[in-house]
Amino acid sequence: MRNPRNTIGKLNVVGNRIRYYRKINNLSYEKLSDALMLYGIDIHKQSLYDIEKGTRTVVDYELCGFAKCFNITVNDLTNEFFNSLNEFD
Repeated sequence: MRNPRNTIGKLNVVGNRIRYYRKINNLSYEKLSDALMLYGIDIHKQSLYDIEKGTRTVVDYELCGFAKCFNITVNDLTNEFFNSLNEFD
């Protein structure tokens, strides 16, 4: 499992999962940006790259939009990090 300390210096914990789901859905940054726009979420393709690299934060409504675009739950995007917190219980 991933150690929460590995996220120090990153601005989000879901960037790797977003990249994973974008790739398995064969979506370019532009196509994902267009899909998010259908839900009223305006994220430029450069910002998507920044999210995946961990240099841009993801706000709650954007997280929900990603989940809708990938046909998954928000938990699918956050479970890896959430479960890593259990290592410290």
